[in-house]
Amino acid sequence: MSKAWNYGAGPSMLPVEVMEKAQAEFLDFNNTGIGIVEMSHRSKEYDAVANHARDTLRKIMNIPDNYRILFEQGGGRGQFAAIPLNLLEEDGFADYFVTGHWSRCAFNECNDKYGKALLHECVEKDDKGQYFINYDKMQVTEGASYAYACLNETVNGIEINNIPDTKGVPLIVDMSSNILTRDIDVSKFGAIIFGAQKNVAPAGLTITIVREDLLGKARKYCPSVLDWSTLDKYDSMYNTPNTFSWYMAGLAFDWIESIGGVSELEKRNIAKANLLYDYVDSSDFYICPIKRSDRSRVNCVFTLKDESLNQAFLEMASQKHLVGLKGHKVLGGMRASIYNAMPIEGVQVLVDFLKQFESANK
Repeated sequence: MSKAWNYGAGPSMLPVEVMEKAQAEFLDFNNTGIGIVEMSHRSKEYDAVANHARDTLRKIMNIPDNYRILFEQGGGRGQFAAIPLNLLEEDGFADYFVTGHWSRCAFNECNDKYGKALLHECVEKDDKGQYFINYDKMQVTEGASYAYACLNETVNGIEINNIPDTKGVPLIVDMSSNILTRDIDVSKFGAIIFGAQKNVAPAGLTITIVREDLLGKARKYCPSVLDWSTLDKYDSMYNTPNTFSWYMAGLAFDWIESIGGVSELEKRNIAKANLLYDYVDSSDFYICPIKRSDRSRVNCVFTLKDESLNQAFLEMASQKHLVGLKGHKVLGGMRASIYNAMPIEGVQVLVDFLKQFESANK
């Protein structure tokens, strides 16, 4: 059976080694006689699986002891609600640094339903027509309960490389699409949230890393399944978790540790992104609308100069088993997501295809 190259934004490809191990254990996990998806989350066997995943994540991210790790459901959109419900006082306000589609969704969720969110539009367009981040716009407002940012905009292909100084105001960040793709200092953030479906595990799992002093502030009417304090109290077992995705996350964390950790992945991601962007920039057939300094390493957006060729491009890519290249409906164009599991070979295959399609259609 031939395997396609999956450039989809999520659910995305997982490391082959992780998939193979899960396949081998699917019917009989650790000689228990039952599969991991059949196992009670209350069993001692699964408890070991859950704790191992949590401990390994703490190790590979160097998460300080005063941060709690929560395994949740509800995705990023669930956390768009959970953040203000856990941190925003009834008469308070928060700063939202908007750099693209998902940070705008987070802003709207807070401002429309839970309280005052201050909008900071942080992306501008230069005289070449390329979008860039204006970091000067990332200024906290005195008295803010927290500041929010999406460190990598999956739709827009924009990534924040300079973490704003929030002057003691907790910085809450969504890292759904670039978690574990680069080394970060966790202590700079009040909380980090991410969906697992891009760099970690199958869809259905969301992980929150939150500083202990931010617990216990949830509004009285915050649903228990979104209350970080409740989830922490019950070790993320307040309700039945997504046991399979949690297990798969643990396998992914083991894989990351085995290849040299996050620093090794960062080197690989830089090399992959450079390979793809170097070709796009050298061509007059493809256009990247993002300034190079602010381009995402993992969500590479580009357009064809002649957009009437879009459908032909996608059809030819599909014939060659290159899938998931269609851009998000909000922006259109093309997008190649080259997350941690994508080897550089897959990026070279894509570049070769771009060259071939350009040559056939010039």
